[in-house]
Amino acid sequence: MSADRYPVPAGSEPRPEPRDTMEVAVDWSLVRRLHEVTATALAEELKRRPEMSSFAQQELARTLVQDSVDDLVRERMRAGEVVPSAAEEAAIAEAVFAAQFGLGRLQPYVDDPLVENIEVHGHDNVWIGYADGRDARVGPIADSDEDLVRQLQHIAARLGRAERTLTTASPLLTMRLPDGSRLAAVIETVPRPQLVIRRHRIRNVDLDDLVELGALDRALAEFLRAGVRARKNIIVTGAQGAGKTLLLRALANELPVTENLATIEKHFELLLHELPDRHPRVVPFEARDGTGERGPDGRRLGEVTLTELVEQALVMNVSRVWLGEVRGEEAWPLIEVMEAGEGGSCCTLHARSARHAFERLANLCMRGRAAVTPEHAYRSCAAAIDLVVHITTVDERWTGGQRQRFVSQVVECNGIGEGGRPALTEVFAPGPDGRAVPEHDPVDLADYVRVGFDPAWLRSGPVSWAGAAGGRR
Repeated sequence: MSADRYPVPAGSEPRPEPRDTMEVAVDWSLVRRLHEVTATALAEELKRRPEMSSFAQQELARTLVQDSVDDLVRERMRAGEVVPSAAEEAAIAEAVFAAQFGLGRLQPYVDDPLVENIEVHGHDNVWIGYADGRDARVGPIADSDEDLVRQLQHIAARLGRAERTLTTASPLLTMRLPDGSRLAAVIETVPRPQLVIRRHRIRNVDLDDLVELGALDRALAEFLRAGVRARKNIIVTGAQGAGKTLLLRALANELPVTENLATIEKHFELLLHELPDRHPRVVPFEARDGTGERGPDGRRLGEVTLTELVEQALVMNVSRVWLGEVRGEEAWPLIEVMEAGEGGSCCTLHARSARHAFERLANLCMRGRAAVTPEHAYRSCAAAIDLVVHITTVDERWTGGQRQRFVSQVVECNGIGEGGRPALTEVFAPGPDGRAVPEHDPVDLADYVRVGFDPAWLRSGPVSWAGAAGGRR
């Protein structure tokens, strides 16, 4: 790969690391030199002890890193040079370790509990998105674009569940990091390397928590809780980054502990299997991309698709199937599961409104199965889906405000209506401020009442969101 493959724009200047993320200034050329020394020593030891576990490798690496830092201090003392302080030594050691087993200069941001998204548009154009809606530009996370690509290749090879590649032949990379964050990177097909890391800060969350966060009010929380108990098939829609996965996770955490369910995802994001106290009987499926080689049928060797996992879930004795996100041909087998199963399946879908979800799903069904006609697709979607919950994102930062995310609409599907399209009842509609408020009784109200829902929640009128949290159950 040539040195000018990713040229740095003229006038681009490095920006200092923010004090709240990296308290001690780090000499990155020194970190790179010490990393080379420790990586070489570790590689030599692995040749002698190839059976060494990952944990043992990391413990050995920490020892080697500290030895290198100690050698550095002695070397500077002999030369009469300024030696690093204890805080600087610790910062150097952590940076060297992160270069070998973590994300290099990105590691402090991944470790920051307030960081929600990391966007990299070249090594020196790095933006950090915080939970409070702020976006801040920070310093370079590599010495050059070429160095950034090398770091990404190192991350792909070491940190995924299976070794991945990022090369001119395979310029796209999507993987899950050890902390559950999702990393997506692109090279070659873009002028400069692009990288996005989306973090999942809140995992153990339920509907009461979302009330306290202001994403929905108490009436809506009670209705959605009843929807889960009544085994309604639920689609959560919204734009990218709206919080669809968070709401799906909250809905899942309303399930009884004894419920046996399957989660199916391109990359683990729901992470229900990491909450054994809440979900001891979950079967977590994750798709697999396969290798760069292809078999006689043209498929990548070792590839396991979402469609295959949906079909496999049906023989795993699970009572519900939750698909993290519907993106392609897996839409049709999921609709079949919803249509023919016991109910209670859920998924997320990118759509601009609750009503638009049916157009998206019908198109995905037809894309995945050539024999599926529009009439068949709409009829199956109408028969399978009970509720669509839409999340709206309002970004007022350009006027000095904040970014807000909240449920704005819930529609109930009541079979096929006029024109062969699903007949919908808007149970919750956008109120004066855009947030969902009760609008109409669901046609299947008796189903919700049967599992403990009080219809009075739909009669109380708009609820003050500022005081909607109330007491926790």
